[in-house]
Amino acid sequence: MPKSCLHERSSKEAIEKGLRFQPKFDADGLIPCITADAQTNEVLMFAFMNREALEHTIETGKVTYFSRSRGKLWVKGETSGQVQKLVELRTDCDQDVILCKAEIVEIGASCHNGYRSCFYRKLDSRSGELVFDGGDPLFDPEEVYGKG
Repeated sequence: MPKSCLHERSSKEAIEKGLRFQPKFDADGLIPCITADAQTNEVLMFAFMNREALEHTIETGKVTYFSRSRGKLWVKGETSGQVQKLVELRTDCDQDVILCKAEIVEIGASCHNGYRSCFYRKLDSRSGELVFDGGDPLFDPEEVYGKG
């Protein structure tokens, strides 16, 4: 995978339906991250990542967060030994939340873009690009919401 597959934000269309990974960091340079167990889909934790933590996670395969209280990177399991190994990284419909998982799991919710899940794209580790992985849309957002 390329050293960094993170791209600058662009149009709403490209962010919501495109294949470039364009994460949205907040004013403090952080993005929320949900981490779920690969086997059970049980949510294990929620934390924040900054750009460096996200890049480190992708490069090393070890889920890495940014500790707001300590003001530094935090590789999960560095002290406890309970390392979270990344198998799949997803982003939501407008790329402002990260979901880390160890394997592909079903998420049963409807996205405002018509997909079963807001996490309808995943990071392809070979190309460093997002790929569609959520099946066909369940509804047409234009019909439901009157938007294009």
